[in-house]
This record gives sequence, structure tokens and C-alpha cells, in this order.
Amino acid sequence: MRKALGYILTPIFYICFAVSLLIFHPIQWLCFKFGGYTAHKKSVDLLNGFLVACNYTLFNRTQFVDNRNIPTGRPIIFVANHQSTFDIPPMIYFLRRFHGKFISKIELAKAGIPSISYNLVHGGAANIDRKDPKQSIAEILKLANNMKTKNWSAFIFPEGTRTKTGTMKAFSVGGIATLLKKNPDALVVPIAITGSYLMVKYGMFPLRPFTSMSWEVLQPLDTTGMNAEEIVKKAEEIIKAKVEG
Repeated sequence: MRKALGYILTPIFYICFAVSLLIFHPIQWLCFKFGGYTAHKKSVDLLNGFLVACNYTLFNRTQFVDNRNIPTGRPIIFVANHQSTFDIPPMIYFLRRFHGKFISKIELAKAGIPSISYNLVHGGAANIDRKDPKQSIAEILKLANNMKTKNWSAFIFPEGTRTKTGTMKAFSVGGIATLLKKNPDALVVPIAITGSYLMVKYGMFPLRPFTSMSWEVLQPLDTTGMNAEEIVKKAEEIIKAKVEG
């Protein structure tokens, strides 16, 4: 029954999602051209609010448990598990006060996807070519420098790929280690994502309706005396306890 409803509701979701991207593409362009970074960021934040709202067309519940004790005005590395393509909009929208940027595949930046590709190119993301280690490191270092000079934050999925079952994969150290090298005093904040893999249980079509999904921002890690490997391992254990415990 749920899958049958998915066939009916999924086209509505995708229409709303696509219309949002198409409408905000020229808005992003105008904001960036005439208002610079600040105006462009506000348009991207608003876009992602609309993308989160698209979940309601599937009668899906998006619960975001924020952590208002986390300070702004300093670099933060948000470390999250990765369950679906739709993990990203809630993180951008609900944590917009932190100026978070993603480490993304360069293919997405070059794909010409309305709104998404434009933001990846002009919004400060690190667009990496996984076949070119030198380029990847340079992009991550550029983001790390912006974190240091502009107090931006970074969102990173250390699993590298999305899980199809909800079971977490091992976290990779590389990207986080590079960011920490330039920002040794950055806060490392875990985010536990649960349930979003169920939204794509049947694949990208149909999407699964009546699905409860949550994003929980946990307490910053105490990284005193720890190296990058130990920090990533600790983040992985804390998130895993929330997601699979």
C-alpha cells in the first residue's frame, strides 16, 4: 500500500523539487551578481527551506534537533553519516547561521543542474575530482583557508557514499584531517541522521511516503590531545551509537 501511494505522490514531490530549483536559479544569479556572497547565501538558504518543505508532499516527517549551545563566529566541522541524497537540504537550512560548505564531487558542479550546480561553483563548496588527488587537496585546502579567514564551517560525510540499509560504513579520515590541519582549533560536531535511507528504499522512484526522518546535532567533541584519526573514530562511534543503537 505504501509503495502504491509512492507511485502517486513521488511525481508531485519531484515537480515541487524541480520547480524550486528552476525558480531559484535566476534568483541566485541576481543575488550573486548584485548582492555578492551575503545576498547569494540568503537565496540558497531560502531555496533549501523550500526543498525541505517538498517532503510534505510525501507526508514525510523531517525532524531537525538543533543544538543552540554551539557558538557561531568560529570554524566548525560538522561530521555526519550519509543515508540519502535528501540529507543535504535540512543541514543547509537549519544550520544556515554557520555558513556551512560541502565537499562535493566536481561532476555535480559541472552538471548544469539548476540552482545546485550554480551554488556549488559560486557558493564556496570544495568541488573535488576524485581521480585527481592534487586537485582534491587544493580544493579542500581552499575551503580550509576560507574557514580560517571567514569563520565558515564545513559539512562532511566521511563514509564517502550513501548507505542503502542504514548500516554505517567506516569513516575516512582524509578530508577532515586536511581541514583540521589548517584549523586545529575548529569545533568538531557530529550529526546523526536516521531514517532518510528509507525514503529511497524502493530507489529514486517511487520514493517512500509516510517516512519519519531525523537530523540530530550532537555535542561538540572534546578533541584535547587527539590526532585526526582519533577524532574521526570518536565521531564515528558517537554517531553510530545514535543511528544504530
